[in-house]
Amino acid sequence: MSIVFDKVSTRVAFGDALLRMADEYPNLMYVAADTLKSVGGAQIKKKYPARAINVGISEQNMALVGAGMAAAGAKAFVATYATFASMRICEQIRTFICYPNLDVKIIAGLGGLSGGQEGTTHQGIEDVGVLRSIANLVIVEPADAAATEVITEAITRYVGPVYMRIGRNASPTVFDKATYKFEIGKANPLVDKGNDAVIFTTGAAVRRALDAETILAADGFNIKVIEMPTIKPIDEAAIIAAAQATGLVFTTEDHNIIGGLGSAVAEVLSEKCPTKLERIGIPDKFTESGEHEELMDKYCLKPADIAARVKAGIQAK
Repeated sequence: MSIVFDKVSTRVAFGDALLRMADEYPNLMYVAADTLKSVGGAQIKKKYPARAINVGISEQNMALVGAGMAAAGAKAFVATYATFASMRICEQIRTFICYPNLDVKIIAGLGGLSGGQEGTTHQGIEDVGVLRSIANLVIVEPADAAATEVITEAITRYVGPVYMRIGRNASPTVFDKATYKFEIGKANPLVDKGNDAVIFTTGAAVRRALDAETILAADGFNIKVIEMPTIKPIDEAAIIAAAQATGLVFTTEDHNIIGGLGSAVAEVLSEKCPTKLERIGIPDKFTESGEHEELMDKYCLKPADIAARVKAGIQAK
């Protein structure tokens, strides 16, 4: 099937939206750890040079500078790659940002396998699992450039700590910015053709879940596809309602199957609505270098493979 890609990457879309927010919020500040250009800071640096600071390759310092700015009344954005944003500054996020509940947004570039040819050191496939248990932290993941712009505007207006993971290159187009709706903590139903099964999906996996649904529909299977742009707080009501309607739940994500969206959905189901669940994502292993789309195909997220697993699950009902 033909795939249309966005004209800009999610990181460029983030930078465009951030600049608009900087126009609206004079107290908005951006701090990067040698990542001004690579995580969306070029636009704000050009227009507001005094409000975009590069602290160099010192991510822990970056997080603390952002925390200090927020404590002094700024709306602070700190930006680096997902592997560093989740692990190198984990203590700073927990103790100096989330514990005092400061208005700091952590922007994590190279989320999931989008680190691509940079290899394991720059492929942020565990970040959500690392951070999801930290109190007060909201975790969001846009699916494409349009969603990134809408979500960036929403998290800017939200007061409190947020972690947003974005990709590197232009991603397959999913949404139209003019019609895309986002609310923190709310699911986004995309397809509702029937009750054979439901796929909950997020980020770079959304387009692939939709393509899998197209394959399934052609084979006569009628399912639901629900985007989960907020991984924390998770929309429990949406999960329970879809599970009760279908009796068969799948999750797809560009993340290790441990700790991410699949685990969040599993926690809800195990406690409130026991239902068969299959988590589709990166196996619990270190990944190799390569192009993002090729790596997603290799690590269980090819649309045909997703469709085959859903089909098998439906037939085994």
